[in-house]
Amino acid sequence: DQVARLQALKARRNAQAVAHALAQVKNAALDGTNLMPPVIAAAEAYCTLGEIADMLRSVFGEHRQAY
Repeated sequence: DQVARLQALKARRNAQAVAHALAQVKNAALDGTNLMPPVIAAAEAYCTLGEIADMLRSVFGEHRQAY
């Protein structure tokens, strides 16, 4: 059920607004500016948490604990 709802959300959202919002998240991460305003804007544009996290991972990488 959740997968179907996610697919429906992605089908009805504005793809251009999503792409712009995700680009703003990535730019803020690269610039070192405050991430909260672009992350909030991305959420308001119906970007998923996974999409936002992917943008942040593309800049910062993924934490790996050293053993």
